[in-house]
This record gives sequence, structure tokens and C-alpha cells, in this order.
Amino acid sequence: MTVPALQSAGVVYRRILSQFPQDISLAFAYGSGVFRQQGTSQGQMGKNMLDFVFAVDDPVTWHTMNLLQNRTHYSILKLLGPKKISSLQSDHGAGVYYNTLVPVDGRVIKYGVISTDSLIEDLMHWNTLYIAGRLHKPVKMLAQSDNSKLRAALVGNLKSAVTASFLMLPESFSEEDLFLQIAGLSYAGDFRMVIGEDKSKVANIVQDNVQHFRILYTNILQDCPQVVYKPQQGKLEVDKSPEGQFVQLMALPRTLQQRITRLVDPPGKNRDVEEILLQVAQDPDCGAVVQQAISSIVKSSSITQSAKCIATAGMWKTVSYSAKKLVKMWRGWRRKPSVPEVS
Repeated sequence: MTVPALQSAGVVYRRILSQFPQDISLAFAYGSGVFRQQGTSQGQMGKNMLDFVFAVDDPVTWHTMNLLQNRTHYSILKLLGPKKISSLQSDHGAGVYYNTLVPVDGRVIKYGVISTDSLIEDLMHWNTLYIAGRLHKPVKMLAQSDNSKLRAALVGNLKSAVTASFLMLPESFSEEDLFLQIAGLSYAGDFRMVIGEDKSKVANIVQDNVQHFRILYTNILQDCPQVVYKPQQGKLEVDKSPEGQFVQLMALPRTLQQRITRLVDPPGKNRDVEEILLQVAQDPDCGAVVQQAISSIVKSSSITQSAKCIATAGMWKTVSYSAKKLVKMWRGWRRKPSVPEVS
């Protein structure tokens, strides 16, 4: 999600956004081309691909207009027409349609299109944690309509990220520990973290952007009755009692609660969700159960969305994009300091 300090988009973002149909309820840019990450120089940032997400109220209309304005952005699927493209967007994967490796105004970009309703559902319930997970981290907000439900869902998504992270952290921890946990939520279970992504990705995101994370989360932490927040020291203490953990579990998004109950409740028993969460709250492995449930959401959506992206990008772009990811993974591996052997 964005914050006031990040809302002033640069000229480059405004110019790129102007190339698209303007019926957009939410538009943001994210990733290593927008926010500096550990091990990336300012010069490299300018060469990195820019990542965008556009939420639109009416995907059929939006794709109709975009096919007229930017037909070359699409793979061979453009021959199917806007209705089929919108159906592929909504009915498969994480509800997002990506066009990638698109040259626009002197930069190479990737942009995903999601319906406003699907975005709100993901923000509120973590159905896929695909776009909701990206909005756990700082983004550069470019446009936002006056949609009160969307605005509330954006804030609720951040609160859910904090609550889930509390359950997986010890009683006392640092701000950076919290931000690393939050940033890692949407990568837990993502098969691309095994091959295709820099293994230090989460740490790289947080280390150079701690101040941006503070701006996102300080008000939520200060208002949360479950935690003692000491911003001057950068320290936090959370209620790890069974009662405290039960309150946190009850506040989790619906899909995550359902995944937790599936993990804990034996088939055929069909106990009440509240009863199961009360049991989990008293379990010493409560955090591990939450982690496993989050991983199950991310794993399924990352696999199905990636499979869909092969079709939406086309084979040549898929190979090219994957090769770039593998190069980044290799560079990240080479940056890691070697650990001396202990004799």
C-alpha cells in the first residue's frame, strides 16, 4: 500500500500511465525498478524493468480500449478478443492478466490488470495473496479512485499482515524483524523462490527501505492493543498468551482461517472455526501452523498464475523474462559472503 510521502509519482510514471486507458480505480508501481534494493546501484535501477498493477472496474471495456491503443503489448491471445482475455484474467490463476517486457516511453515495463472487485476480495480475505502481498510492501501509488470499500480494504490488508506476522514472531522483536516477516508473507510457499528468484530477495527489499515500511505501519502499530511499540528504540513486544493469540487468530483474513482449520481439524470432524482457532492459540507451534497455512495459499496461486503468464506473455517473452530472473538469482548467490569452515 502507499503512503502520503510516496504519492508524488515522478514524471516517468505519469508519462507511462498516460499511455493506457484511464478508467483505472487503482494504479501503482513496485519492485526493484521503483525502490532501491540492497546490492542495486542507482544506475542499475534505471535499467531495471518497471512493474505496474492496474485495477479496473470493467475488465472487458478496459481490454477493449487497450487493444485499440496498445495491441502490440499482447501475445497471440489478442486474437481471442477482449471478452476471452478478461475471462482468462478473472477465471484462472490469481485473477491478474500480465503483459511483460513491453517497451513504453524509453523503459521496459510489465503490467498486470485485475478487476477492482477481485482486488478488494484479495485484500480483505487473502484468497490468493498475490496482489495483496505486493501491497504489504511499499509501492509508488499513481492513481486511486474515490472508492471507500477499496480504501478500507487497503488498510485492512496492512493490519492483517501485522497480525499474521505477530503470530509467527517471538514475544520481543525489532522493527526490522517485523518488516522482514511482513515482506516475506507473499513469498512463503512461492515455488519461484526455489528457482528464479534471488534467495536474499526479502532482506534486499527491507534493508534499504526500512523508513518506507515505518511510514506504512507506524500508525497501525501505535493503535494496536496487542503490542507495545517503542519506535525510538525500534523494539516491539507482543501478547503471546493463548488469549492474545486467539484474538489475533480471530482477526486473520477468512481464507487464512480456513486454511488453518484444514491443517488442524481431522477430516469428517467438522468443528466450529472458533473452536479450532482456540485450540491453535494454545499450541506452542501456533506460529508454524499459521506459516504453513500462508504457504499453502501462496503456493497454489503462484503456480497457477505463473502457468497463465506463459500464455499471456508468449513463449519468447517467457524465456527471456525467466532468463533475467535466473541471472538475478545467480548475482544474489554470488553476493552472499562465504562462511568459513569450522575445524
